Amino acid sequence: MRLKRFVITVCCLLNLFAGDALASEVDAIRISQNIRARHMPFSIGIVVDPVFDSPAGEQIVSYTHCGDAAIWTGHYLAAEAFRYNVTRSEEALDNVKVAVGGIATLLNITGTNVLARCFVPMNSPYAPAIIQEETRNGIYANTRAGYYWVGNTSRDQYSGVFFGLSVAYDLVDSADVRLAIAQIVTVLLDFLRNHNWLVTMPNGTVSTTFLGRADQQLSLLQVGRRVNAGRFSTTYDLYRLFLSSLVIMPIAFEVLSDDSYFKFNLDSINLFDLIRLEQSSFGGTYRQAYDVLRRHTDDHKNAFFNMIDRSLNGPSEPRDSETRQMLEDWLLRPRRDVPVDLRGVYPACGAVDHACAAIPVVDRPRTDFLWQRSPFQLVGQGSGRIETAGIDYILPYWMARYYGIVEEGKK
Repeated sequence: MRLKRFVITVCCLLNLFAGDALASEVDAIRISQNIRARHMPFSIGIVVDPVFDSPAGEQIVSYTHCGDAAIWTGHYLAAEAFRYNVTRSEEALDNVKVAVGGIATLLNITGTNVLARCFVPMNSPYAPAIIQEETRNGIYANTRAGYYWVGNTSRDQYSGVFFGLSVAYDLVDSADVRLAIAQIVTVLLDFLRNHNWLVTMPNGTVSTTFLGRADQQLSLLQVGRRVNAGRFSTTYDLYRLFLSSLVIMPIAFEVLSDDSYFKFNLDSINLFDLIRLEQSSFGGTYRQAYDVLRRHTDDHKNAFFNMIDRSLNGPSEPRDSETRQMLEDWLLRPRRDVPVDLRGVYPACGAVDHACAAIPVVDRPRTDFLWQRSPFQLVGQGSGRIETAGIDYILPYWMARYYGIVEEGKK
């Protein structure tokens, strides 16, 4: 175990003193290009993860994580919007347009304006494996378009999509992009409101509800007001009047436990939009909820949460320095889901697989989006055959560039 920790330390030092001053940006661009090449099959504009023939192989034999395509496509869209605003890259702009198009298809493919989790061409050789994996969520067919799509859509998927659309609307100065985003948000919100905030599938089943989540209802309406003020401003004002005092309640409950850690990612992206777009005194009420969340996660060594905090609370050198280091450390992580067992490497508290303190980024279990996984998790399963998209690097990286925490040409 000591040898392993020594090797990790040496790797970190080598990375910190590497000669290529542009490595972080180069890696970010390479990750984006790899997402387009490997994680967006069939040119359909949504993010899924490839499965390779072996841990060392390069032949893609299947795709997985289709059920979370909506949320990660939204995060990817946000990353590329930050990138475009910073660099004015035509490649980034094209990535934005492709992701917006993918989200539009997630909406249009269902035929009822409910959001799909993902979709796959009926004639794809990968369709049978995806259908088998996602059967529990319900498989629907749009034969006219030639696609299967996955239902049982969760609040996670809506939150991720709205997060990406709101960031792109504000940071990408393209009339076509902004118009497309406004149309998508309007249709999504109209559906939810017309169904009393129940996510209702075409067969009438309800997969989830936003009732009881004042924070999420207000966040989605806040985005709606931003992109289509004429349609949603009055509605948002009424909801804010009656629900703003309830925003803190689910947050205060969720911080009592780190179970289902992904909830903190959802809380962060919803409060990000709710607070940054609020210009009235109600912003103070929303910030009380955010402060409860941040006090719980501020020592979790989470680069994405740190960037959310930077956007809402301004500069802090200790936090921002920590973020820069975590971005460097992320680059040392394997890109595939190799199994991890850190029991005995780091002290455990409460349970044998729960660390007493946040585990270093380099060592944490491999996963789809690192920042939505508990930093105290000591064990991670995997086959070594699934490749992570890397959105958990490019999103905090381009946010760091946008907010001046990482400068071009510097580590």
